[in-house]
Amino acid sequence: MELKQIYFMFSSVAEYFKSLSLFFARLVVAYGFYEPAINKWSDINSVSQWFGTLGIPFPTLNAYMAATTEIVGVVLLTLGLFTRIISIPLMVVMVVAITTVHLGNGFSAGDNGFEIPLYYLLFLLIFFSFGAGRFSLDRKLFGEKN
Repeated sequence: MELKQIYFMFSSVAEYFKSLSLFFARLVVAYGFYEPAINKWSDINSVSQWFGTLGIPFPTLNAYMAATTEIVGVVLLTLGLFTRIISIPLMVVMVVAITTVHLGNGFSAGDNGFEIPLYYLLFLLIFFSFGAGRFSLDRKLFGEKN
């Protein structure tokens, strides 16, 4: 058996893990957004004030928009519903978090750098590109093949 055949056999086996990987990644990312979303909603006025100190325009409006985006994202990513669509505003939240909070601290997560938000951004880009996978309402309702 030649190397090319072995590679294609291996790739066809790995293909079975695609949807399972997307499913678990969606759950982990949704869980990662859960606590920040709940924290924002539990004291939205403090978040608004903090956003103001960061120079974010319309801090109250943006606090509500970020908190809403995150909590809706938790629900939709968990269900695998409108996954490609919700990934876009969640990516915006991550870009804002990186540029306003984390970038000045460097890369390392231990220094409150942009490492973790960057990982979330990359996962969201994967969800946008590949969809929710087989184990999702997107597939059930819209017949999305992935």
